[in-house]
Amino acid sequence: MSLHGKTAFVTGGGSGVGAVIAVMLAEAGASVTICGRRIAPLQSIAVKHDNITAVVCDITDEAAISQAIATAEPDIVVANAGASESAPFVRTELAAFERMMSVNVTGTFLTLREGAKAMNGKPWGRLIAIASTAGLKGYPYVAPYAAAKHAVVGMVKSVALELARKDITVNAICPGFLDTEMTERSIANIVEKTGRSYEDARGSLEATNPMHKLVPPEDVAHAVLWLCAQGSDMITGQCISVSGGET
Repeated sequence: MSLHGKTAFVTGGGSGVGAVIAVMLAEAGASVTICGRRIAPLQSIAVKHDNITAVVCDITDEAAISQAIATAEPDIVVANAGASESAPFVRTELAAFERMMSVNVTGTFLTLREGAKAMNGKPWGRLIAIASTAGLKGYPYVAPYAAAKHAVVGMVKSVALELARKDITVNAICPGFLDTEMTERSIANIVEKTGRSYEDARGSLEATNPMHKLVPPEDVAHAVLWLCAQGSDMITGQCISVSGGET
């Protein structure tokens, strides 16, 4: 496939699945802007391809994300940036709940909204949210995160209907536990709180996947490219699970 002539904007593009998505979009020919809160990780990805530009931006800052997306004038927006925390529900502090809502819901809302504004009047557009299987089901100890990702799924379905006649598709990709830095932090948290070995902690996350594997970030990136490829025009309002058959 070729995305020559297309522009893309990827949040959280300095690490993990966002970085993989950015590089693969660039390799397909798109001009890609990646954003995040720290310049060093962004620059480490930007040097991997001439088509990638790094911009420091906090997705929860309305003015900053608005300016960044308006400047990029993207045809493709990938709302990837997010965060997760875990704790027993009765010990979950309000501040932790609010952090999950701020990054995962407000940040995604602002990214998709500004993306839709930038695409207004264009003949083609793609809004893609990287959600989670936690947006399709429940998991113990991550109630605020699951609530946030359920909100993203509902947002995507609603916005897809609103933009259906504007040639802008809106979809969510819902990975299971990814083989990325975020999951490594989750494993470390399990080890610290339970005293289990690294192997046991990782195995407990792998066991949620019927294939008993962590999801390769490349699989998510390929799903993004598929949603941007020829023949995807009628795919909108969908939540595509990339999870090895997890239900």
